[in-house]
Amino acid sequence: SGPKDHVFVYFTDHGAPGLLAFPDDDLKKCIFSGTRWLPWLYRHFSASVLLIGVKFLASVSLKHKKPLTICITVYATTAANPKESSYACYYDDERQTYLGDWYSVNWMEDSDMEDLRKETLHKQFQLVKKRTNTSHVMQYGNRSISSMKVMQFQGTGKKAMPISLPPVERYDLTPSPDLMATNDISEAKKIAAEMKMYLFIQESMQKIVTVVTGSTEQTKQILSDRLTISNYDCYQSAVNHFKAHCFNWHLPVYEYALRQLYALVNLCEGGYPIDR
Repeated sequence: SGPKDHVFVYFTDHGAPGLLAFPDDDLKKCIFSGTRWLPWLYRHFSASVLLIGVKFLASVSLKHKKPLTICITVYATTAANPKESSYACYYDDERQTYLGDWYSVNWMEDSDMEDLRKETLHKQFQLVKKRTNTSHVMQYGNRSISSMKVMQFQGTGKKAMPISLPPVERYDLTPSPDLMATNDISEAKKIAAEMKMYLFIQESMQKIVTVVTGSTEQTKQILSDRLTISNYDCYQSAVNHFKAHCFNWHLPVYEYALRQLYALVNLCEGGYPIDR
């Protein structure tokens, strides 16, 4: 690609404060918004970039505008803000899984219904944000890109007739981290085992926080706060240790460990001796 090209990136997976989780590895904030990943992208693409971020449990990796704008022209939208979950939808009884999530479904349906030669990215963002009423759709980066037409990132540029979609009776909207629903007995046993592991991970983090703070009251405060990362070195060290010695969330059985990383953020921001 060259300087006149537009790169469209669609990302769907889980995340946590300061990282995006791929199946076998993590994209950390220091790489995503620091001195390595974006300059590499700039050297190899030299283009305008649109990121459609889907199903982030925590989109804090995209939160700071400055790194996104000084290295490359990037405009990004996410399904939720850094402190909440996005929602899955369209549960399929036969496949026993959710077929989509509310944010990406609204985005794709908007792309089907609108004339992409006329609709701007900003208008699309506003429409999708308005309809996605289960989480706070966010935008980051260089917002001047949002004045560009959707067609410059999606589609062939040829005229296509927008389609009308039939009404849907059941959306089955469910928080992404809580995708548990079934009437099948064997599947119910599997879900029960997953819930047991989730509670074990949650209790383990509570014990860790109690050891670090040495106080029941401070533990309650740490587990109830949702602070923003500023002491990133402390947090990254704690995350690496937690992943290596406690729960590696890349193993399906430990996936819920991602939901507990906020407590490590709070410990670091509270100045606790987390190296204990």
